[in-house]
Amino acid sequence: MTVDTALIVCPACRAINRIQQGREAQATCGKCQRPVFENHPLELVGSTFDRHIAKTGIPVLVDFYSPSCGPCLMMTPQFEEAARQLYPLVRLAKIDTSAELAIASRFAIQSVPTLALFKGGKEVARQPGAMNSRDIVSWVRSRI
Repeated sequence: MTVDTALIVCPACRAINRIQQGREAQATCGKCQRPVFENHPLELVGSTFDRHIAKTGIPVLVDFYSPSCGPCLMMTPQFEEAARQLYPLVRLAKIDTSAELAIASRFAIQSVPTLALFKGGKEVARQPGAMNSRDIVSWVRSRI
């Protein structure tokens, strides 16, 4: 019998962990012993973004936002709720485009908030504009 596994990057130490599918919620990092997956969005920066996108074997939904953006601030609790609802099927992450200009430029982010869904290291869908948690969850589930 073959056991399906997924690679998940530890948010604490960035080690890559092979996790049995269905056990993501209980998994701890083999290197630092901290949880590898929690039910809230990760805050990514330039040095962590590529590793999480390229090496995480489950879909990753990224909220490209700016802390000075009113709609972004209004969407923050909705994105948090979506993280709880999509856990552990999808990892949710945020990246501050005003601090990470190179990543915003590389992905041609022209307005915030913008959601981008990544699978296998590649962007597979994009949705600009603020959304409520119900719409975020529905949008993601229709694409995974």
